[in-house]
Amino acid sequence: MEVIIQPNAAAATRLVARLIAKALRQNPGLVLGLATGRTMEQVYALLADMHKEEGLDFARCRTFNLDEYAGLPPEDNHSYRFYMNHHLFAKVNIDRRNTHLPDGMADDLDAACIRYEQAIQEAGGIDFQLLGIGHDGHIGFNEPLSALRSRTRVKVLTPQTMAANGPLFDGRERMPRRALTMGVGTILDSKRCVLLAAGTAKADILAKAVEGPITAMVSASALQLHPHCTIVVDEEAAARLEGKDYYRFVFRNEPEWQEFQ
Repeated sequence: MEVIIQPNAAAATRLVARLIAKALRQNPGLVLGLATGRTMEQVYALLADMHKEEGLDFARCRTFNLDEYAGLPPEDNHSYRFYMNHHLFAKVNIDRRNTHLPDGMADDLDAACIRYEQAIQEAGGIDFQLLGIGHDGHIGFNEPLSALRSRTRVKVLTPQTMAANGPLFDGRERMPRRALTMGVGTILDSKRCVLLAAGTAKADILAKAVEGPITAMVSASALQLHPHCTIVVDEEAAARLEGKDYYRFVFRNEPEWQEFQ
């Protein structure tokens, strides 16, 4: 695991967008794992700008989102399909047939989860997985006590997640209680993971995930097991990290990061 500390949220977001763009230019057929949420909106805005201004090509890219709410149709403006269409897919030259989210409207949700795992495998696995982190340390909707070898499945959301996401709905009572999510094991199978976190509110949980014990209570801590995981944070989110000086030293001196200085 590598930790890269940027001076502010804008710089952290810009670095993550540049990492995705570099991976896509190196491999036009990139299989990209995507996340949602407020933190990712600026990442997608920057990628859309790169497509428009620099010709960043998404034509052969395939995407798999981490999760989707159960019971929300794709056209619902609270669904993650709607989110992805609005923030990225409609703004770049991606083939919508190559964009995938779990089917929250399936009659058999368990079968839909199995099909999603199969689709990822048929695509050759995820090359680059983008992640955020929840206030309780969840990645995707892998709430506390999610098994570290879990696969795509249906999860009941915690009251904390309901409280965090409820304001995005027209009243918390309208928010679905369940979601389909890639499992922790599914995420760890990706060839590369990049987690983006910003703001003071993420400082405590980020320190637990990065420098604390690996535990099912903080599903993001499982990323310590990943052979190629990069954590990109701003100064505020990095406030509780004990190894900050070392992380900065590595970023300044590792050859692979020179182009991003």
